[in-house]
Amino acid sequence: MTFKWKLILFAAMSLLLAIAIVIASHYRSALKESQASLTKVNRELNLAKDTISDMQTRQRDVAALDAKYTQELADAQATIDQLHDDVASGKRRLQLHATCTKQSASGTASLDDAASPGLTDSAERDYFTLRERIETVTRQLSGLQAYVREQCLR
Repeated sequence: MTFKWKLILFAAMSLLLAIAIVIASHYRSALKESQASLTKVNRELNLAKDTISDMQTRQRDVAALDAKYTQELADAQATIDQLHDDVASGKRRLQLHATCTKQSASGTASLDDAASPGLTDSAERDYFTLRERIETVTRQLSGLQAYVREQCLR
């Protein structure tokens, strides 16, 4: 009878050991899956952090680029405004290639007129408007080219 109890006890212990092994194996595979999932999530998190960092760097670069070309545009506008004021006050003159048509007069020979050829007021305004627009387009184009070079082609 002691032999049967020993056999039953051995069988029960073996069964408990087998159950413990199955449970340990189950938890081990669950741990491996969790570790693999954690590794994948960490990789994705690092990728997201790198992407955010790159985007922030690009935003700072674009803001600096915008500030640079906006300042250049403002400086060009100030130069044009100063030139306009100088022309209006007489400090500077616009020099143009112009010819004066000789009036056919049947009178005596005349001396040169004291007035020199000049622009009409509307032509002068158009000149400054044209200069302003040329500067604006030039600065905008330079800014876009720099943006493409520094941001899009990276």
